[in-house]
Amino acid sequence: MPHIQLNNDLPGIRGLMAFNPQTAGPMGDLANALLRETEGLSPAERELIATYVSYLNDCFYCHHSHGEIACYYFNGDRDLVDQVRKDYQHAPISAKLKSLLQIAGKVQQGGKKVTPEDIEFARKEGATDKDIHDTVLIAASFCMFNRYVDGLAANTPADLSTYPPRARQIAEKGYGNHIFTTSQPVSEKV
Repeated sequence: MPHIQLNNDLPGIRGLMAFNPQTAGPMGDLANALLRETEGLSPAERELIATYVSYLNDCFYCHHSHGEIACYYFNGDRDLVDQVRKDYQHAPISAKLKSLLQIAGKVQQGGKKVTPEDIEFARKEGATDKDIHDTVLIAASFCMFNRYVDGLAANTPADLSTYPPRARQIAEKGYGNHIFTTSQPVSEKV
């Protein structure tokens, strides 16, 4: 049960955004800028970074929501997304993405945990300054998003079949007001 009276039944961050549309707009804009851009990292890679940081933060809603969006981009490859969550070093992803996930994991612990060696290693694996910048900003932002969801005890569906329809909607339409003003799409079997 949420810590505040939301007057809606929307799950996760959606209910919180509906509670305060004034902050929802900028947060949706930030999510679009971070996760849907195609320069440098792909939207799939960006969602994997968000998923991994949310998993490290133990934010059930966010790591399942963004994990399902990543699944959508990876043609339903849930095994890949699960492996990135639990053991990205052995996941079938690029060495560059592995080096960026290493940085994201350090940001999740604290910004000062990122070392010059982490950055140099990412560059050696092909990461550009933009890739590194975006990784750090995604990781830092998801620490905020995760704490927002969990700090207010947002409604979190345990039924994993509720996540794929919303993931498809976000992958196709992006983040924004529609995520808290339109009804939940029909559930799919996981």
